[in-house]
Amino acid sequence: MIDSNAIVTATEANQNFSKVAKTAERKGHVVVFKNNRPKLLVIDLDTEPQIEMTEDEKIRFVAERILREHRAAFEELAK
Repeated sequence: MIDSNAIVTATEANQNFSKVAKTAERKGHVVVFKNNRPKLLVIDLDTEPQIEMTEDEKIRFVAERILREHRAAFEELAK
């Protein structure tokens, strides 16, 4: 079941992500619909039981993503 108060459109999420984030913090998650179908799930990692991670795992997860996305810049800085 999807809580109708925790649904936003992809357009709304794109235009007002702070609202989506606040809703996720309050409700635990937000479902983002695209073309009238559920497409994405935004979750509050601190409260949502679907993903249980330690603080170190959360930091490592984010750090790995940042490193992967900006690898070229980091390699240039390392020269």
